[in-house]
Amino acid sequence: MNENTDGSDQPRRIERIGEIEAEKVSGDIQKHADLSTRSKARKQALDVLFEADLMSTDPIDVLALRPTVVDNPVRAFAAELVRGVSEHLADIDEALIACLASGWTLDRMPRVDRVLARIGAYEILFSEVPNPSAIAEALELGGEFSTDESANFLNGLLTGVSEAQRRARAQAPEDPTA
Repeated sequence: MNENTDGSDQPRRIERIGEIEAEKVSGDIQKHADLSTRSKARKQALDVLFEADLMSTDPIDVLALRPTVVDNPVRAFAAELVRGVSEHLADIDEALIACLASGWTLDRMPRVDRVLARIGAYEILFSEVPNPSAIAEALELGGEFSTDESANFLNGLLTGVSEAQRRARAQAPEDPTA
């Protein structure tokens, strides 16, 4: 751990990952005891997916190196999010790219925003979480870990994904076997 230079009494948590020094995104998840179980899980998923994105490695490999993420029911949802984002990454990115403003790419987004957008889009497209809840959770984490502009950007992007999903469902023919 390195000393903090921002004047606070809290030490900064710096990890060395190969040649890269990076400040931990989350620190101790338990210090956020006021967060709901699912909010804590989303935060842990953010940690794992952020690290995987930073290191250009498979999120499942990062998850495997963190057995505490899957050890209890609180953390099982984090593992589900990591696996879901990893499994559906191409579809998630396609949905996000379709909603980005002209000239923007996923690579142009701040890394934490890209990861939060992927988690939110996974929940919108592939889970039973209500879309407004998925968006609100992404905004909450964005407000805590990203830039001041992050909330507006993520809100617009994920609302676009949600609206596109709603339109696609409305246009889909009814399944007579359902």
